[in-house]
Amino acid sequence: MAKIKVKQVKSKIRRPQNQKLTLEALGLRGIGHEVEHEATPAILGMVNKVKHLVSFEEIK
Repeated sequence: MAKIKVKQVKSKIRRPQNQKLTLEALGLRGIGHEVEHEATPAILGMVNKVKHLVSFEEIK
């Protein structure tokens, strides 16, 4: 399965609670923090939910 790298690029301050919890579930702790995940439908759904706060790319 493919892997993706997710990086937080915007703050979670003044965001709805569900978006804050989604960032936490992805393992992102602050601006500039990067994590790697398997590209499962659950992870891709979480990334889509906070796509305005993160950047992501596929890892070969």
